[in-house]
Amino acid sequence: MRLQTLLACLCLSVALPEASLAQPAPAPKANPVPAPDAATLKIAREVVMQMQGDRTAVLNTMGAPMVGLMQQMGVKEPDRAQVLVQEVVIPVLTAHYDELLDIQARGYASVLGKEDLQAVGAFYASPAGRRLAVAQPQLAQAQMSGMSQWMQSVMPDMQGKIVQAIKAHGWGPGGAAKPK
Repeated sequence: MRLQTLLACLCLSVALPEASLAQPAPAPKANPVPAPDAATLKIAREVVMQMQGDRTAVLNTMGAPMVGLMQQMGVKEPDRAQVLVQEVVIPVLTAHYDELLDIQARGYASVLGKEDLQAVGAFYASPAGRRLAVAQPQLAQAQMSGMSQWMQSVMPDMQGKIVQAIKAHGWGPGGAAKPK
């Protein structure tokens, strides 16, 4: 998952009201996947680094969304939220960026084999792949904007249906679930 997409999910999870989710769904049981070997992990990390593009550019594109997140967390003044992002958030993300690359590499290596990762790496080493990597921050921004607009458009319908489902199941404050 791209860093910006991860950020979008984080922002959306903060933006969604907790009260609209009566009970969390049980986590699906994952099939055990064998750990990738060191060579595959190395290739996966290189691919992730190629896909992310310039680290500084990626982190800097996160500034505006993170200002919004600071405001959702209670820092209402945009200038103060911006200061927090520049002085705290971006430096922390920068300091831990390699950890994210390792996590993403493990994810890619657990889904794609060495040959596929090498092919993806070859694409990102091509002129078109390099242009895509450079464009990724702008594309991610467009994806986040589109996702946010889409969520805002479906939220009223979703919230109404969630409330109906909660009532239909008998969930809520002091209520017991209806037997099926």
